[in-house]
Amino acid sequence: MRDDLPVWRSMMFVPVTAEKFVRTGADRGADAIILDLEDAVAPSQKDHARTLIEGAIPQVARNGADVVVRVNRPWRLLVRDLEAAVIPGVAAIMLTKVDSPEHVHSCADIVAELEAERGLPPGRIKLIALVENAVGFFRIDQIAKCHPRLVAISLGSEDFAADVGMQAEPEGLLYPKQQTIFAARAAGILPMGFVGSIADFRDQDAFRTIVRRSRRLGFMCASAVHPLQVAVLNEEFSPDPAEVAKAEKMIAAYDDAYAKGLGAVQFEGAMIDVPVVERARSVVKRAAALRGRAKG
Repeated sequence: MRDDLPVWRSMMFVPVTAEKFVRTGADRGADAIILDLEDAVAPSQKDHARTLIEGAIPQVARNGADVVVRVNRPWRLLVRDLEAAVIPGVAAIMLTKVDSPEHVHSCADIVAELEAERGLPPGRIKLIALVENAVGFFRIDQIAKCHPRLVAISLGSEDFAADVGMQAEPEGLLYPKQQTIFAARAAGILPMGFVGSIADFRDQDAFRTIVRRSRRLGFMCASAVHPLQVAVLNEEFSPDPAEVAKAEKMIAAYDDAYAKGLGAVQFEGAMIDVPVVERARSVVKRAAALRGRAKG
C-alpha cells in the first residue's frame, strides 16, 4: 500500500450544523471527524452549513482527530461545498455518489485550483470516494486508481442496497464489499467499511461481530454514525498485543532462517512461507503506525 495514506480506524460523522455534536465530537476518540454537509443537513440549511466549517475545525480536531468534510453530489451544491471546504485544517474531502473516474478528476481539479489560489500546499487535501450505486460499483476498480489524491474508497451499504433493490444485509453485500476491498488493494489505497449496515448502533455485540469479520476480510477502517460505534471500530481495527507479539516472533524466525540460507522455516509447529510472513509484517507495520498516531 502507499506510504502517504492516513492512519484511520474510525471516522465519526458529525452534522456541522449540530452545535452540541461539534462541541463534543472530539471527545469520542475517533481518528477522524467527518463534518457532514450532505445527508445530515436539510436543504434549507446547506448555505448556512458551509459557513460553519472553519469554526468547527478547531473544536473537532482539538484531540488530534483528522478533519474530513463530506460534500453533496449535485454539481451546483458540490462546487460551493468544495469552495468552503478547501481551507487550512481539512485533511480530506469525502466525495459522495461517485460513479466514474471523471467525477473524481473534476473534483480534484477544483481542489487543486483552490489550493493554489489560497496558498495551501499542493496536494495536501486528500479525497475519499464513496460509491453508492450500481453504475459506480461496476467502475469501482477504475475509480480506486484514478487519482493520486484518492486515499480511500468505500461502498455505501444503505444507498447501494436501495439502488439495487436489496436489503442491506451481509449476505447480499458480501460480493460488492469484497470487490471494494480488491479494488482498493489493487490501487494501494484504504478499503473502508464493513459488511453490514451502519444504521443500527444499539446492538453493540452484533456490531462488533460485523466489524471483526470485516477486518478479517481486509477492511482497515470504517465510519460511525454514533459515538457508541467508535470504540468498537478502534478496538477491532487495531491489532491486539498478542497478535503483534506473535507477528514479531514469526518475522524474526523467518529472517533468521533466511539469513542462514534455509529454504523451509518452522514456526510454532507449522511451516511458514513468504505470504504468511508478509501478513505478519503488515500487522507490525499497522501497530507501529497506530503508535505513531497516538504519540502525534
